[in-house]
Amino acid sequence: MSRVLFIDFKEKELTAHIFHIRGNACEIKETRNFPITGQHDFSFEMGTGQIESAYVSLPAAWFNFRIIELPFSDKDKIRETLPFELDGVILGGSKAVIFDDVIVGKSDNAVQVLAIYIEKDLLKKVLDALRSHGIDPVHVTCLELRKKLTDFTLPELLTPVLLEEKERIALAGEEIKKPIINVRRGEFAYTRDIERTRKSLRVTAVLLVFIALVLSADVLLKMVSLRQESAAVKNEIRKQYMELFPGEKNIVNELYQLKSHLKELQEKEDVFIGVDALDLFLNLSQLEREGVVFNEIMEDKNAITLKGEAASLSLIQQFKQKLDSLYNDVTIADSKSSARGNMLFTITAKGKR
Repeated sequence: MSRVLFIDFKEKELTAHIFHIRGNACEIKETRNFPITGQHDFSFEMGTGQIESAYVSLPAAWFNFRIIELPFSDKDKIRETLPFELDGVILGGSKAVIFDDVIVGKSDNAVQVLAIYIEKDLLKKVLDALRSHGIDPVHVTCLELRKKLTDFTLPELLTPVLLEEKERIALAGEEIKKPIINVRRGEFAYTRDIERTRKSLRVTAVLLVFIALVLSADVLLKMVSLRQESAAVKNEIRKQYMELFPGEKNIVNELYQLKSHLKELQEKEDVFIGVDALDLFLNLSQLEREGVVFNEIMEDKNAITLKGEAASLSLIQQFKQKLDSLYNDVTIADSKSSARGNMLFTITAKGKR
């Protein structure tokens, strides 16, 4: 809920209303009247400490009106054009007034624009008097004009409007929701919210810079810490590598060189893994091999190779048959006579039973 002050100027007095705004509901809570004396002087004793915004309505008699036909309805173009249209009909020219506009009629080729303007000197006196009481209105409008525009006709525009207090309060509530005009423009524009926003943005910018500096410092500290940890890890890797390979002197990249050593070991896997020489010797010792002598025995992960000599080929074949009891695939790969008259042979065996 927000509290809004609405000041309704009349010819001889002003009425101040306090409205409570909740959503689209606008409820009157307090009303006070104050006399206007002399050159728009008035006393004002209503506390405004908790007021969130203020609106002001000035009497229709303080404004001047002109009906102008224009060939376009764009609001921005209308406001750009009006000063030139009003220069010829205003004493002192358009620079002496503050104006707003309302479209009051349309035809196929043109729109009727109601130009509403007030003398700058008069508006300045009103705003200065309000500021002296701590009031800086967001909008300056006219309740009588709002009533006239409800059912607009040109003769009605020139006729004074007499409004009951209840009707003025109802119109004030409508103005708070959606003002019909606002002559706080140009040099008289309301800027307090803009200044607050600028200050907030400046504070936000300072805080963002501070946060960025803190984050940068934190990132820098982490980078230094990570570099120190990285250097310690590298030193430990080099130490462990030198312990594993004490004879290696040319150490350039420990990780790459360690991978190279591992690759060499993997290539020799068949030589070191899956070979049981004692089991092979035990099996061969259990076979009768009369007249057969082994000169060379080789074993790898998948097969064995026996090289030797025998007195005759038949002895070699007999031994081959005995070897069949231990292996699935036994072959006499080579046999030939030696200079001493014995038979040299090579037997391969695969697939242990």
